[in-house]
Amino acid sequence: MSRVGRMPITIPAGVTVNVAEGNVVTVKGPKGELTRGFAPQIGIQVEGTEIICTRPNDAKENRALHGTTRSILNGMVVGVSTGFTKELQVNGIGYRVAKEGKTLVMNIGYSHQVKMDEIPGITIEVPDPNKILIKGCDKQQVGQFAAVVRSKRPPEPYKGKGIKYADEVIRRKEGKTGAKKK
Repeated sequence: MSRVGRMPITIPAGVTVNVAEGNVVTVKGPKGELTRGFAPQIGIQVEGTEIICTRPNDAKENRALHGTTRSILNGMVVGVSTGFTKELQVNGIGYRVAKEGKTLVMNIGYSHQVKMDEIPGITIEVPDPNKILIKGCDKQQVGQFAAVVRSKRPPEPYKGKGIKYADEVIRRKEGKTGAKKK
């Protein structure tokens, strides 16, 4: 039995879970509403304040779907109750970010400013000129948006300049050595 798949998901107060026909699950909470369809062979039942996932047999595909389904459902429940946050840091001389209305404006070493608009379900906060907070209730959407922002200027290994995740460690490289002597 899957160690992840067999664990029940506790539904916090203020969150409602509805399983419709065809394994379409809707989770509503204080932070928003998420809907997603799951594989029909995985059973999803709401029993009191818990969600339980079951699989019909131990076929390889069903074992894989069992843990994945439970993990995605747990992410949905956590997302609508507490939400997800990704923190990005901007490193480099003259590199800074600001927020103008619903637009993130980045000065990251190009001859022009890089601008990105908020997408529905995502909010951007800029507490410092070199810190970006991306918040939302959909874990995949928050991670994807953070990856797109990071891709505008990924950190380079020589000086560490660029946009990186707060918990990311940049492996540094040594620069050029002096000229060869003959």
